[in-house]
Amino acid sequence: MRHFIAALLIAGTSLAAQAQDRVVYHFDNSAAQALKGLRNMRNHLDVDPAAKLTAVSHAEGVDFLMEDAKAANGTEFAPLVSALKARGVRFEICEITLKNRNLKKEQFTQDADFTPSGVVRVAKLQKEGAAYIKP
Repeated sequence: MRHFIAALLIAGTSLAAQAQDRVVYHFDNSAAQALKGLRNMRNHLDVDPAAKLTAVSHAEGVDFLMEDAKAANGTEFAPLVSALKARGVRFEICEITLKNRNLKKEQFTQDADFTPSGVVRVAKLQKEGAAYIKP
């Protein structure tokens, strides 16, 4: 019986640790959030390299993932996004936003994937145990 209880405790601790390592970063305004959010994700991985980060973007938050996108100070987003993608970060773009803003998938970096709804995706990731951060 003691071994059974110990196994349950170990399994529970393992599941809790996995949930703590999953994080969703929510972007809905590139001008205000992109540079700060990308820096936060880089710092996050520097301290916790095993973390599983997903950046979900919708509305004006998709703009930093467009080809040749730059911040107001001229910083190009593509190299920052590519570096994070190489470290395992998933970038997801809301397809509802594409429809509402008449945007095409071809306008975005190859480092990004698409999700039917950014808001639904954020909610599902949270339900699955991901921590929520809005830069």
